[in-house]
Amino acid sequence: MKHLYSVFLSSLLLLTCLTAIAQSHGSVSGVVKTSEGNPAAFVNVSLKEARRGTITSEDGTYQLKNVNPGSYTLQITFVGLQNQEKTITIKAGQTTTSDFSLAESTSQLSEVEVTGNNQVVNLGKAGIAPLDLPQMTGVVSNVLITNQQASRLGDVLKNVSGVSLTQQRGGVAETFSARGYSIGIAGAGGNIFKNGVISNTMGFPEASTLESVEVLKGSSALLYGNVSGGLIINMVTKKPRFDFGGEVSMRVGSFGFYKPIIDLYGPIAKNLAFRVVGTYEKSNSYRDVVKTERVYVNPSLLYKLGQKTTVLMQGDYLKSNLTPDNGIGSLNQNQDAIIPDVPRSRFINTNWAYNNVDQTSGSLNIDHAFNTNWKLTVIGSAQGTNVTAFGAGVPNNNVAPNGDWTRSLSRTLTSEQDYTGQVNLNGRFSTGSIGHQLLVGSDVVGVVSVSNSFTINYGAGKTAYDKINILNPNLYETRTDIPDAIGTSKTTSPSVRNGIYVQDLISLSNKVKVLAGVRWSQQKTVQTTILNLLTGAETRGTAETKTDAAFSPKVALLYQPTRNTSFFGSYANNFTINSGVDIYGQLLKPSIVDQFEAGVKNELFNGRITANVGVYHIVNSDLAQMAPTKADGTPNADANVKEFTGQTTSDGLEIDFTGNLSKNLYFITGYGYNYMRYTKASLVKGSPIEGERLTNNPAHTANATIFYTFDRSPLRGLKLGASAFYTGNRYGGNNNQYGQTPAFSRLIPLSGFTTVDLSAGYGFRKVSVLAKVSNITNALNYLIHDRYSIMPIPPRQFTATVSYRF
Repeated sequence: MKHLYSVFLSSLLLLTCLTAIAQSHGSVSGVVKTSEGNPAAFVNVSLKEARRGTITSEDGTYQLKNVNPGSYTLQITFVGLQNQEKTITIKAGQTTTSDFSLAESTSQLSEVEVTGNNQVVNLGKAGIAPLDLPQMTGVVSNVLITNQQASRLGDVLKNVSGVSLTQQRGGVAETFSARGYSIGIAGAGGNIFKNGVISNTMGFPEASTLESVEVLKGSSALLYGNVSGGLIINMVTKKPRFDFGGEVSMRVGSFGFYKPIIDLYGPIAKNLAFRVVGTYEKSNSYRDVVKTERVYVNPSLLYKLGQKTTVLMQGDYLKSNLTPDNGIGSLNQNQDAIIPDVPRSRFINTNWAYNNVDQTSGSLNIDHAFNTNWKLTVIGSAQGTNVTAFGAGVPNNNVAPNGDWTRSLSRTLTSEQDYTGQVNLNGRFSTGSIGHQLLVGSDVVGVVSVSNSFTINYGAGKTAYDKINILNPNLYETRTDIPDAIGTSKTTSPSVRNGIYVQDLISLSNKVKVLAGVRWSQQKTVQTTILNLLTGAETRGTAETKTDAAFSPKVALLYQPTRNTSFFGSYANNFTINSGVDIYGQLLKPSIVDQFEAGVKNELFNGRITANVGVYHIVNSDLAQMAPTKADGTPNADANVKEFTGQTTSDGLEIDFTGNLSKNLYFITGYGYNYMRYTKASLVKGSPIEGERLTNNPAHTANATIFYTFDRSPLRGLKLGASAFYTGNRYGGNNNQYGQTPAFSRLIPLSGFTTVDLSAGYGFRKVSVLAKVSNITNALNYLIHDRYSIMPIPPRQFTATVSYRF
């Protein structure tokens, strides 16, 4: 709290110093409404001569700040509708008000398909326009999520170039890959956020009720500290609205799937609005025995405290009961892992296995505008995730070549508490002819993980649960009872990270801009506490408390020859925390990962088409590897003793081409190429093999989606769509090591595959029906976690949704 308080005071001091400069500019604001007098959200508002623009908020309001005095043409555009223009005059130190009334009704606007890929990514904290942001991004809107009938985050991220779903860890969580780096599910180094704060995604977050999913590719350490160099993901929930409405839906599908969804919003008072989104899901699976039952509720309140301050309260609750599923296992034939030739539905866990997740989160956002140019945002959040699970352990290299597997059991009881605080000050001002878009902020993230250990009573004289054969389930008689599991210890592992950052987008002219910033981060991993549940004694873990700190700079040059095109080149870094010690017994410092990125962004035909291309080069030249010798020169056999002699390099290309050609037609396409490999390694046992590609990183990925809605008789209301997703060749398993014993390949080669989905629907007034056949060719491939969780992808399935909007 002292840390946040000092940053708050510093921000106010900076604001006081710059306010006088800011008064030399003016601003324009207003509200856009429909023909019925309702707010018109997500309408594009721009000043043609200033090459500046924004979109209206949920209540139809807009504001453009820090505009030089003069006459301008104010333009209102919306996909598929007639543009409107007004001539306005902006005066220094004053706000010009200009309202618009559209000829279209609320229902007409709701019919327009908007994917939103040229919208501002709120995860960037500074509200920088897409053409001014020197890194590749991706935004998947609720329209696309709804049309594809997506329920899981992995279903949504397939629409972002260069991102792939590579693992399903035990069938209860998803792991993604981007730019050669793995994107985990939780913890202090987590890369997945909800409404801008860290989020644990165990048990699968509910994606069907999201407003959008945002992606910032590459390093975002300047804004968020110790996060992956691949990307960070932000799930944006739906917000309250001041017009009453909502939607109820029923979704059904293959394998007994059904899912009612409700979305209700409206005003409670003049300055207070609410929204409640909820869903219930129950289904079987293409996997034998596997079942799912889920409940999700997301209430929120929006309070407008005068004209300058808004308070947003959000919460959600997820109860996810899943059958844990490690896939079909693997055969160890001559020590090489072989994918067994068994049906896609083959299930090898116990029939009674369970994995139950209870998750509750809440957040408070306060936005205060000091004037038209300066805004302060304060965010506080907390999330609790509790997991209880029981079932067979993983078949990790212990399935015999004939398919025999002696099953042991694994009991899980864990919890994670995540806390986040943020303070961000955003401002626009000028120093002479040079414009600035400034961000000053601070954040703190605390994570407390608790895990329990158990001993399992298999029965008198038994050291394992039973034996099965994964090739022939009828070969042995399997047990069906649930043994007693006695808790023996509870381990508490706290960590906290915090940082202070400053970033400035400097407009040297209308065509040349520089973005520069730096962050100082500190991460503290506190020594664990171990409670013996049998004796009540409490001890400390062997690893001492460790504090790591690092600076994360970023600098970029942008050249914008026209208002629709932007070339950029940038340097940024991020850091990764290392475990272990060096040969002198000192804790290892963080590894600094350098990233270079260049690209071009285009917004054509008033933003209806975006065409972006980016290339990147990422080098971790401080990869910690096992040291070959100790300090005295004798051979080292301790894998915890390391040195910075390794290196990985990731090179790649990303292409995005999207279009909202009219209110009837939109498309989104993307392609990603990545070459992630070890580029330097020691010739010591246990070190990586130089030149070998890292696992779970496809060389090529591609996506394409198109939807068209007919608006003329006799096909008026008919909607057709198609999606195709390609994941290229890659390796599963584990990377090989130099001098490993025995000498066998730990890699599992996987071929590329394509899935194709076809959709068709019909809408009449307030009712709509949408149906989809996914993986229509019934393609078969696998997602692999390590060498044991080999999960076949879903087969051909059918899904349909009936909705009523009011």
